[in-house]
Amino acid sequence: MDTQKDFCRIAPDVKLGKGVRIFAFVNLYGCEIGEDSKVGTFVEIQKGVKVGARCKISSHSFLCEGVTLEDDVFLGHNVTFINDLYPRSTNAGGALQTEADWTCVPTVIKKGASIGSSATILCGITIGENAIIGAGSVVTKDVAANTVVAGNPARLLRKV
Repeated sequence: MDTQKDFCRIAPDVKLGKGVRIFAFVNLYGCEIGEDSKVGTFVEIQKGVKVGARCKISSHSFLCEGVTLEDDVFLGHNVTFINDLYPRSTNAGGALQTEADWTCVPTVIKKGASIGSSATILCGITIGENAIIGAGSVVTKDVAANTVVAGNPARLLRKV
């Protein structure tokens, strides 16, 4: 494992595979990162996230609880995932929400998929094997394997 430890926050419950490379200003807790994966600067990966082998997560990306990346996935810069369909800061009683006040909705990115820079991936979807998501896209529904989608909302452009 190659890390710039002086500038990273890696919790003791993080599981790192062999050959993982982590760059400065990264925050990791409660997650698993598979062998030979690379995590760029200014990335946060939250608890319960599973990153497969040989993934590349570019700088400024955010992987929230509920996200699974299978092997060989590419995330461009500033890719953001969402895990709550109806986010609120407070509960019905007016107090700040806690984990008891919402349900984490999982998202799966299948093997070999590529997500372009500044894409936003809504929760509860699956992006199929080898799919390509265009930069700046907002993905609101499942993406079939071997397809290219782009736009807001993301729409099918062609098959790979």
